[in-house]
Amino acid sequence: MIISGGQAKGIPLEVPKGIEIRPSTQANRESLFSSLGERILGINFLDLFAGTGSYGLEALSRGAKSGLFVEKNRKAIQSIKKNHSNICKSASLSLKNAHVHQRDVSEFLKKERVCYDIIFLDPPYPLFKKIGKSLFAQIRKNYILKKDGLLIHEISPEVESNFEGWTISKIIGNKKKIGSPYFRIYKLL
Repeated sequence: MIISGGQAKGIPLEVPKGIEIRPSTQANRESLFSSLGERILGINFLDLFAGTGSYGLEALSRGAKSGLFVEKNRKAIQSIKKNHSNICKSASLSLKNAHVHQRDVSEFLKKERVCYDIIFLDPPYPLFKKIGKSLFAQIRKNYILKKDGLLIHEISPEVESNFEGWTISKIIGNKKKIGSPYFRIYKLL
């Protein structure tokens, strides 16, 4: 797995062994970030259920100003930190532009009061079925996304997509291919 674009294009990302992580494919990330275009420049992002950190690291490579990675798994956190360090070193980016928190996402959202331009949401599919509505509600209720911001959710097409206070502004990917991940891009109503 490598960074697909921007200053760190081609730099490999470490994927931790021995834990259940479903890393996004390079093709999926390329498709998403090509669609976002210049919207990524200068933004503050939040990468929830960060896993390897590939979405946030891709955003930094493509010009995001800063970001926060939230992940509960210790091995994944170590991997994100190592990947961030490697990307910053190789692409001459600042190490100060990102922070990593080892926390449960639901607990984090209850206390977070910073407002972000873009939120990447990529929870494990079985977990999302249990807490998805709650995640969307917490983000909206606590004003964690800016009024004109985007919430980007990678999910399987058969998973629920209607959440109170949100509208889907764009879908990227093949939603007819069952089991294949794609992106729903939400905006606040």
